[in-house]
Amino acid sequence: MIRILLLVLFLLFLPFFLLRTLFKLAVAVVVLPFMLLALVVGLALAFATVVVAMLLPLLPLAFLVFCVWAVARLASPSALVSSRP
Repeated sequence: MIRILLLVLFLLFLPFFLLRTLFKLAVAVVVLPFMLLALVVGLALAFATVVVAMLLPLLPLAFLVFCVWAVARLASPSALVSSRP
């Protein structure tokens, strides 16, 4: 008797379970591209942050190299000779 009742209840609720699965699948198909896009953007931002954090301590050295280059360029003989008439 219980088995028949369970079978009837199963057959009664089966369409609702299938509809629930269909809705979950539809939501997953719609949301998945946005989730993957957010993942890619987040990973790119994290990578850029790590690169900036690694290169930031080198800025004073880069400034010194730029100053030496600028002074050497200004002091070169070709820069001292004016080509204007």
